[in-house]
Amino acid sequence: MNSRTSDNLTELSSKQGGAVEQRLEALRKEIRRHSDLYYIESRPDIDDTEFDILYEELLSLEATHPHLVTPDSPSQQIGGTPRGDFAKAKHMAPMLSLDSAKNQDEARSFDQRIRKGSEGDPQYLLEPKLDGASIEIVYENGLLVRAVTRGDGQEGEVVTENVKTISSVPEHLLEGTRKAPKLLSLRGEVIMYLSAFEDLNARMIKQGSEPYVNPRNSASGSLRQLDPQVTAERSLDVLAYDILVLDEGQVESGYEGLQALKDWGFRTPDRTNLVTTVEEIVEYHRKFEEDRDELDYEIDGIVIKLNDLDSREDFGSTSHHPRWALALKFEPRKEITYIEKIAISVGRTGKLTPVALLRPVEVGGVTVSRASLHNKEELSRKDVREGDMVKIQRAGDVIPQVIERIEEEGVVRGPIFQMPERCPACDTRVRASGPFIYCTNSFGCPAQLKRGITHFGSRAGLDIEGLGEETANVLVERGLVKELANLFDLKNEDLEQLEGFAEKSAANLVDAIQAKKSIELHRFLYGLGIPNVGTSIAQDLANHFRSFEKLRASTRNDLESVEGIGTTLSEQIRTFLDEERNATLIQAVLDRGIDLIAPEYVKSGMFSGQSFVFTGKLTGFTRSEAKKLIENAGGRLVGSVSGDTNYVVMGNDPGSKLQKAKELGVTIITEPEFVILLNNGK
Repeated sequence: MNSRTSDNLTELSSKQGGAVEQRLEALRKEIRRHSDLYYIESRPDIDDTEFDILYEELLSLEATHPHLVTPDSPSQQIGGTPRGDFAKAKHMAPMLSLDSAKNQDEARSFDQRIRKGSEGDPQYLLEPKLDGASIEIVYENGLLVRAVTRGDGQEGEVVTENVKTISSVPEHLLEGTRKAPKLLSLRGEVIMYLSAFEDLNARMIKQGSEPYVNPRNSASGSLRQLDPQVTAERSLDVLAYDILVLDEGQVESGYEGLQALKDWGFRTPDRTNLVTTVEEIVEYHRKFEEDRDELDYEIDGIVIKLNDLDSREDFGSTSHHPRWALALKFEPRKEITYIEKIAISVGRTGKLTPVALLRPVEVGGVTVSRASLHNKEELSRKDVREGDMVKIQRAGDVIPQVIERIEEEGVVRGPIFQMPERCPACDTRVRASGPFIYCTNSFGCPAQLKRGITHFGSRAGLDIEGLGEETANVLVERGLVKELANLFDLKNEDLEQLEGFAEKSAANLVDAIQAKKSIELHRFLYGLGIPNVGTSIAQDLANHFRSFEKLRASTRNDLESVEGIGTTLSEQIRTFLDEERNATLIQAVLDRGIDLIAPEYVKSGMFSGQSFVFTGKLTGFTRSEAKKLIENAGGRLVGSVSGDTNYVVMGNDPGSKLQKAKELGVTIITEPEFVILLNNGK
């Protein structure tokens, strides 16, 4: 357990249980958001180390308070919820995460645990931990039939046609030294080599598109292009490293599985090795870390696996990770430099983030000139100032971070940095919310407007082709778009005067914007950028309220009746909608003739007009599966119990909703009774 986690637990243990519940709720919400950014959006905004700190705190709190573990906790799930752009498919076997270790002592503890549960000395298969996007590829009778992204570990997006464009993926299994099986499901990693990544980002910048943060995000984003031709242009590779399902000619070890994959025509990770001692593991890790910067692909550690497949079965898995494998991470890349200036960045949601502008320094082959200082509390805790010597790191190769200040004897330090009282972009007075500071001028602030336009036109929003970050910046800076509604006022001649636009490209963008005047309600809601309303919440809001007018008129209680929306989120949604400037500017958009399309609705069915609430853990369904069954029968799954609730379905370890149902006299049924209800319609 790290020191931050320990401090948090000590502090919380002295408070009432309610504080623990609140912290757990906040942690789960934050982890879910970052998981979606990482796995689904391919745009993480924190590094792996920061994410691990949050996740470790969650695990520690849940271990201390097991009665507070919920079925939907990130500790019980894998990855993020699949997007809505592709068809979905269940994996033939779960695609689990890996438990991770940050030092040799944790690796030794893993080895000791394995030895205690093994007969004889275990043999380990060592592999590099590839930093790409996981994929399941399925073959039937030697022919590639399906490729599915990892998604939530149980279900992912079908990207078969895109994967077929990757030259290292055979459409037919080779049959030479080894016969092709009738059924094969394998797991591999989609990667983009560093050289290809640099070329791609150069092209994207030239085209006015936002470049990718790192090769991992580039691989993931390229894999989920709606046009397979775009994927084909991205120079992707797939390294196969695990057999998930094999119907015949069973292999007996992980190493033999790698050999079989090679025989069938796949590339596999370089420098895999078989060892029997923890000292060999440590040496393999040291050597790979030493050679890390010489590789043309990203790795962030090594993977230790029991080689024997029967032994893997004996050890089993948790809902999150196999007990027979461990990822031993590398130390983050670190260097020393100076903070030349502390600036303020204004994000899409209005959050003011202090950013250290650094004397440029090379960290792991990348020149770093800025690093996030996160918020006022983090800035105060680290006590860094302009002119300070600092240690920085690139953990996970995302945005660099300042680790600590380095004391310099005899050097007079600069003044303590003070967060501004007014937004540096629009001069609006800011407000504090916990450790964060926000500009409340959501649609009127130029900095927020630029990012808001990009978000509004993003793929999950209105999906306006050609409306990227660079175009949004130019539109705001040239005064063509002073508020969101002005997008729909743009004319060809307005754009033709801008650098980078010709007659045709100007017409294309105007046409693309006008084509989105008729748009699905959930896309519009997501595009507005309501705090913490991602794609799934936007869809749930659209399904529940079915019109923007009803959502706008809703109360907090109305919002909390939507599955997945609690007190904090309901307050955020209402605050956003009630803000006078927001309301005025949203109405201005609607006044441009926007037609919001309500989701398809099942008008008839055995549950028509009926509402359900779930409490406790279901065993035969996931929540999403049960929700779909109810909605297909004309009913609704809601988040809270009221006098209007028709049924409360009770799973294992039910929560407070059960007591409220009893108090209100709502019909309570068990999961088996729910199944009978589904089957009989009674």
